[in-house]
Amino acid sequence: MTPHRYSLDDLEAHGIPTHTLSAEQLDVLRDLTHDEFTLLVDIRNRLEAVGPDVQAHSDIAGAALF
Repeated sequence: MTPHRYSLDDLEAHGIPTHTLSAEQLDVLRDLTHDEFTLLVDIRNRLEAVGPDVQAHSDIAGAALF
């Protein structure tokens, strides 16, 4: 059985930016299992949901934590 490989379009469609990643990093993302992909998308969505809070912390702390 051939493992599933996610395309860059799959990643971008779920809000995961790929344009600044290296070829090696993209390979890692393409080779995620379905469960890993689902978890990554969930985490990204949760981070985006608190985006203004994270941005404010970044502005205050000079992005030291992010």
